[in-house]
Amino acid sequence: MAPVGGTAVQDHVALAEIELCGELIIAASTADEERLSLESIDEVLKVAEERDTSAD
Repeated sequence: MAPVGGTAVQDHVALAEIELCGELIIAASTADEERLSLESIDEVLKVAEERDTSAD
C-alpha cells in the first residue's frame, strides 16, 4: 500500500538495471545462437571497454 502522503521513491539505479535486463532478454530471444556471446552482451550493454582475451 502506498503511503498516504504520496511520496514515491524511485531508485534510478534499479530502474536502469531493469532496463538493461530487458535489453538482454530481447537480444537473447532474437539471437540465432543458443547463448549470447560475450561480444554480443557487450554490444547490447554498450560496453566500450575491450576484453582481454589473451591467455597469460
